Amino acid sequence: MRKRRIRKVAVLGAGLMGSSIACHFAGCGFNVLLLDLPSEGKDKNKNVKEALDRCLKSKPANIFHKKFVSNIECGNFDDDLVKLKDCDWVIEVIIERLDLKKSLYEKIENHRKPKTLITSNTSGIPVQQLVEERTEDFKEHFCVTHFFNPPRYLPLLEVIPSQETHPEVLEFIQDFGKRFLGKQVVICKDTPAFIANRIGVPAMGKVFELAHELKLNIGDVDKLTGPALGRPKSGTFRLTDVVGLDTALMVIQALKVNCPQDRLLQEISSPPFLEHLSSNKWFGNKSGKGFFVKSTELDSSGKAIIHAMDLQTLEYRPDPKTLLESIQISKQIEELPKRLKAILKCNDDGAVLIRKSLGFLFGYTANRIPEISDHLFSVDQALRNGFGWEMGPFEYWDAIGFEEGLALLKELQIEAPNWLEEMQAKGLNTFYQIKDSKLKCINPLTLKYDLLPDQDDIIQLKYLTQEKTILKNSEIKLHDIEDGVLCLEFTSKYNAIGEGILKGIQDSIQLAEDQGWKGIVIGNNATNFTVGANLMLIGMLAFQQEYEMLNQAVKLFQQTSMRCRYSAIPLVAATQGYVFGGGTEILMHCDAAVCAVESYIGLVEVGVGLLPGGGGTKEFALRFSDQMKPGEVQIPQLIDAFKTIATASVATSAHEAFDYGYLLKSRDQVNMHNKTQIHRAKRKVIELAEQYTQPVSRNDINVLGRSGLGTLNTAAFTLLKGGYASEHDIKIAKKIAHVLCGGDLSGPQIVSEEYLLDLEREAFLSLCTEPKTMARIQHMLENNKPLRN
Repeated sequence: MRKRRIRKVAVLGAGLMGSSIACHFAGCGFNVLLLDLPSEGKDKNKNVKEALDRCLKSKPANIFHKKFVSNIECGNFDDDLVKLKDCDWVIEVIIERLDLKKSLYEKIENHRKPKTLITSNTSGIPVQQLVEERTEDFKEHFCVTHFFNPPRYLPLLEVIPSQETHPEVLEFIQDFGKRFLGKQVVICKDTPAFIANRIGVPAMGKVFELAHELKLNIGDVDKLTGPALGRPKSGTFRLTDVVGLDTALMVIQALKVNCPQDRLLQEISSPPFLEHLSSNKWFGNKSGKGFFVKSTELDSSGKAIIHAMDLQTLEYRPDPKTLLESIQISKQIEELPKRLKAILKCNDDGAVLIRKSLGFLFGYTANRIPEISDHLFSVDQALRNGFGWEMGPFEYWDAIGFEEGLALLKELQIEAPNWLEEMQAKGLNTFYQIKDSKLKCINPLTLKYDLLPDQDDIIQLKYLTQEKTILKNSEIKLHDIEDGVLCLEFTSKYNAIGEGILKGIQDSIQLAEDQGWKGIVIGNNATNFTVGANLMLIGMLAFQQEYEMLNQAVKLFQQTSMRCRYSAIPLVAATQGYVFGGGTEILMHCDAAVCAVESYIGLVEVGVGLLPGGGGTKEFALRFSDQMKPGEVQIPQLIDAFKTIATASVATSAHEAFDYGYLLKSRDQVNMHNKTQIHRAKRKVIELAEQYTQPVSRNDINVLGRSGLGTLNTAAFTLLKGGYASEHDIKIAKKIAHVLCGGDLSGPQIVSEEYLLDLEREAFLSLCTEPKTMARIQHMLENNKPLRN
């Protein structure tokens, strides 16, 4: 079949999900036609425009950057279905009614060009029913593409083919979904609720049942089924309030109706509190009341205190402080496998909840194989990417041990399926294996370990052998990722940048230069690239008034940034998640960056009463100088740079980071997939190494001196008067202005980077003596929240 190319996508249905899917495609760079039923009155597109507007106003944002909104064209089913002839992919996202979908497909058939992809976002209607009475070409190019809400943030895309779907269509969507949409594509069988919801929703129902049985507090359950298990902090009950209890109950009931032979599902009981909430129509956030409710009481900051339902009395009350040992232990152990084992050894009801919920999850999932999938890894991928779990069911099982997992099944009197018993009989005691730095998973049909597909462009550092570790200390590992390229991985807690990372970077660069390596990728596979500099160390030195040690610590950071800038080999940063403070400074001093689109990049030091002291403030002065053009008004760009640092602006996507000046179009790239940036950064290193010349130190930086200072001080005063900044914020802002303008110079001058670094370090150290700065540092360390004083 011909090489398929997607230029324009039509999304039919502008509800919450349809509009969100349209925003995601638009944010990925595609033209989108968003259609729905016509409105009454003159503007027949009013309903669609209002739906899209609601979607765009939601927080967090459903689109990567506001500039992509222009990619979306609104229309209606009466006037604009004819435009489908120009679309390469048509996605139907209308109400879950078979008759309406089939009626719409008939209209699509009249306008689509041959070989156009047609997919449905249905979450429950069998795919074979959807394509009845359609033409052969329609059937061959049709499948279900089930996005998870919100599409921007949940990477799972379940794809369900019909019996007639052409294999090329599946291959294309798998590749396109990963490369252009950033999706983890999972091929599912045409079974009720597919994979993620078929496992995740019954698991949620079981937690409801166990919480009531064990008389646990809602808050404790959410901590245990959330962060303790490596899952989102919303846990079970708060997540249900967000999704809507009516929606959750509808899915559970639909599953029970459509899966009459599923004994474990049918045996899940419905606790009294579910009927109580449902009968009162207290469905959660959408109704203003659910498992949680805002009380009339206010806390010290004036915010309403949230009360939680007592599952036994059905009354709302402040959630009591936990006394469970299992929760306390879970907070002390960072690594999930070790945490799970520690929790399971506890003797409280929290541990019982985990034992029984995991036992049910293991038994239920194992018994759904091969009904819902022939591949265990597909189930794990679906739960990780659709529900935000750190591990899928079989990965959890491997984490606690094969025999230990079987023991949990026996405790619940859940019968193990035949394939699992055969595994045990053959002495196979893991679901996953690592072989030659690649991951293999057991095939339940053959009981052989098969290589997981689609790993070639995903570099998982934990799969590399010890022989691939070239250098390490307590905070970094330097890996050989082949083809002459090294990868420097941060390994400190939260990847916080301390002395070990800074010295590790310098040592790694020296090694690479001496041994003839092509270059270094600075990247890791953690959720976050780094939370920034080690604030505990800075705070400790400031509180103890160890100013010379503090000076040396700041100087080490600056020297490390400059070592990145002026090395003899190329350095490329590969980022994801938080790229805060010092992480942004390191990124800005590399030769290039490949940033996952969900990289949240920003110099946030003002939040703890400081300015960027690792070369970040200097770098903004340098980049402002590079932007200067003869005869051009320079002040607006200077004010923009100043505000970015002074307001601790954080880009909420890699695309936004270009606006703030953290990334540059001339050198940095956005990567749509959240797992392939290290591989792509490696390719960039190889490309740069071909003709790499060691950069020359800069002594040609234009600064504006007092003429710029006067303008920035006025801008700072405007922030104060507008209520956007406190007096201490302004003190910090003036020091930022001092560095950006090159100090108190009588007029514009040309200075060196070293000169600006000295100003930056002096300003940083002076702020460390300020009582309000020390109060901010202490508050952040104790509460993990900024203090505005």
